[in-house]
This record gives sequence, C-alpha cells and structure tokens, in this order.
Amino acid sequence: MEDSTIVEMYWNRDEDAIYWTNQKYGTMCQNIAYSILDSHEDAEECTNDTWLKAWNSMPPLRPKNLKAWLGRVARNLALDRWDRSHALKRGKGVERLESTEQMWEELGKCIPDSRTPEKEVEGEELGRFLEKWLRTLPKDDRQLFLRRYWYGERVKDLAAERGEMASFTALRLSRLREKLKKALKKEGLM
Repeated sequence: MEDSTIVEMYWNRDEDAIYWTNQKYGTMCQNIAYSILDSHEDAEECTNDTWLKAWNSMPPLRPKNLKAWLGRVARNLALDRWDRSHALKRGKGVERLESTEQMWEELGKCIPDSRTPEKEVEGEELGRFLEKWLRTLPKDDRQLFLRRYWYGERVKDLAAERGEMASFTALRLSRLREKLKKALKKEGLM
C-alpha cells in the first residue's frame, strides 16, 4: 500500500490505517526501538505508542515521508523511555546502558547541544547541515554513521557484521566524527 493512501486513511479516521502502518513499518519501528532499549517488550510498547502518535497527529499533520517520520517518532519515544528508565536506575543491562551513554558522549563531542529554546533555530539549521554532510560521505561510511548514531547499534555488532575488529570500526567512527567536527567548525555551527 502506498504511503499517501495510508496518510489519507489517517485523515479519514479509518482505523485500517494503523493495520497498514504496522504491516509496512512495524518491523522497522520495532528494530529502531529495540536497538536503543534492548528489550522486546519496551520496543513493542514504543511501536504501539508510535501508532498512537500517528493517529493523534494526522490530521492536521500530513508527513511528506511517512517512513522517515515514523522512524523519527519511534526513535524519539524509545530515547524518552531510555532516559526515564536510566534516570530511575531501572535500565535493563549494564552493557546496553553503557553503550547508549557512550554513543551520546561520542556524538556530543562534535555536535552542539540544542536543548535550549534559543538554540532550536540553530538545531534546525544543524539538522539541514547534517543531511547535506551525510550525502557527501561514501555510502558505506554514511550507513555506518547512521546505524551507530541514528539507530543506536553497538560498535561490536556493526564490526561483527562487517567482519572487522571492533577497534577498527571504532576508529572509523572516530574519524567520521572528526570530519563532522571540522565541517561544523568550517560552517560556523560549532
């Protein structure tokens, strides 16, 4: 089913929209949430919350790219859940918590914080810059960067899939972050 048809179904308040959204994007949203939370139950709840958010957002929202929008919603919901869980010291698995914390620390060293209201406009500009910067990377580097910092996959898992040592993958990611940092400085965004 076409995304435009699914969005129309939401606008028409047709409950089948949720069924078709789940059929088309359920696995993707579940994988995004699972990579952050490392819990099938929590990932399933985030996926269901994603469908609720879609139902409550359309109308008035009409996403241009439904897949990207749903992925972002699922990711943000999973990150919020992770933050709450971590803040309450109810995280599931020390290794996973350390991995997620490490991911944020790595990325935080080259991307400025945009959580304050006055920085939101800069955050939007940063988002546009990141999209443009990612397109300059070779496909393999772009996929590695996104899988680590968007989908939250572990370095050791990425390395194993590529047949590399984890230290080599970590070095590649470090070089990508350094490239990003230089590009941000050059654009005056850091």
